[in-house]
Amino acid sequence: MYSPPEGILLVNKPKGITSFSLVAALRKLLNVQKIGHAGTLDPMATGVMVMLIGRAYTKLSDQLLTSNKEYEAIVTLGCSTTTYDAEGEITAESSLIPSSEALKTALNAFQGHVLQVPPMFSAKKVQGKKLYELARKGVKIERQAIPIHLDTLLMDYTYPHVRIRVSCSKGTYIRSIAHDLGEKLGCHAHLSALRRTRSGSYTLADCLDGELRPATEEKREACLKALRKSP
Repeated sequence: MYSPPEGILLVNKPKGITSFSLVAALRKLLNVQKIGHAGTLDPMATGVMVMLIGRAYTKLSDQLLTSNKEYEAIVTLGCSTTTYDAEGEITAESSLIPSSEALKTALNAFQGHVLQVPPMFSAKKVQGKKLYELARKGVKIERQAIPIHLDTLLMDYTYPHVRIRVSCSKGTYIRSIAHDLGEKLGCHAHLSALRRTRSGSYTLADCLDGELRPATEEKREACLKALRKSP
């Protein structure tokens, strides 16, 4: 009797694909319909995605979603966008070049327990509607700030690029950190690159290459071999 595969599969999501398309690729590759995850990534982002294969493991989604995550991000100074990242339309520009001292001072606002306002282009629901659905119609509404916890480290600054590492709690938007940093510096900014390096206890070193299309027997065997049976 055929027993469909199940377990936790750690995947390094490639740039340019949606989290949903990764789920779809795994459904075809493993011939399993019930597949979930422990946190999405935007199409432009790469890195750790915790994929939950099979009914018994998709039930772990809520538990794993609460895990802290770590990211490496590149923030580009000089302009802000509608989406707070490189995929949006430019909303404001500035020629101001902040000093290293000013940048370090501004980053102090992104440490410890802080309040963050979710971006309009996000899947967060307000009164039953996803914010990005309203944003695409040109509607902007007031959003309630949510409490999060941040540990932000400056890795490099070569204008206009600021490279940071962020360890954060559930519900954090790295795009909002980029945008808000630009506002604090008075020069505008947006997120231009993002890589999730850790989700809970899982790191990039644990991950399988997320280039799963076209489906091949070799890729299927690699996925089956990489399945974990406990969180």
